[in-house]
Amino acid sequence: MKSKFTFKELIIWEDDDLVAISKPPFIATLEDRSDSTNVLALAREYEPRAQACHRLDKDTSGVILFAKNPEAYRHMSIQFEKREVEKIYHAVVDGIHNFKNELVDAPIAKSDDGIVKISKREGKPAQTYFSTLQVYRLHTLLECRPITGRMHQIRIHLSTLNASITGDEQYGGKPFYLSSVKRGFNLKKFSDEQPLMKRMALHARSLTFKSLEEARVSVEASYPKDFQALIRQLELNR
Repeated sequence: MKSKFTFKELIIWEDDDLVAISKPPFIATLEDRSDSTNVLALAREYEPRAQACHRLDKDTSGVILFAKNPEAYRHMSIQFEKREVEKIYHAVVDGIHNFKNELVDAPIAKSDDGIVKISKREGKPAQTYFSTLQVYRLHTLLECRPITGRMHQIRIHLSTLNASITGDEQYGGKPFYLSSVKRGFNLKKFSDEQPLMKRMALHARSLTFKSLEEARVSVEASYPKDFQALIRQLELNR
């Protein structure tokens, strides 16, 4: 399946060894079971030796880093392993929450159905810090700083705080409908209202790491259109 964009269009930062892009939602990082395109395949059209240094869920938008050569890949793997890379995500969650560097330290276990659960017995250690950025009428915009990099970590940790990500139905989040905030919202006859965002409201906002020259690099990805539209509606209807 042909992609709607090229890798080059997505680049937000680059040097001789590494390249960071702003990943759109609905595209997998690596090959998945569907026949649709993935970001790694696009990266290899740009640089044949490209390797993904980490991954994002298919529905998650935001910063993702690729190595252009094996040395760069090794360099970044060590930083991720030692937890020296700072990852910041933004999430819109259901409900009103006032978190100030709130730590969730809860081990995560993968199950066979692709969903994760909190399990002290079978889980691997996982820590995430949460801080409130903005409170709206029925929702909150949060900054999420995962220390570890477990599958679905932010999503499951937020659900333990009763702050599930808006639209993340797998972990208790509710879809966002315009009618929930807009007075006098009228639908066309015989049509069902669609959620404003067709995915969960999670965005990988920034990544901070060391280049091969040992320079500290911080890369930030703007919100994609659907995330911007959600924030705009929440702002308008406060």
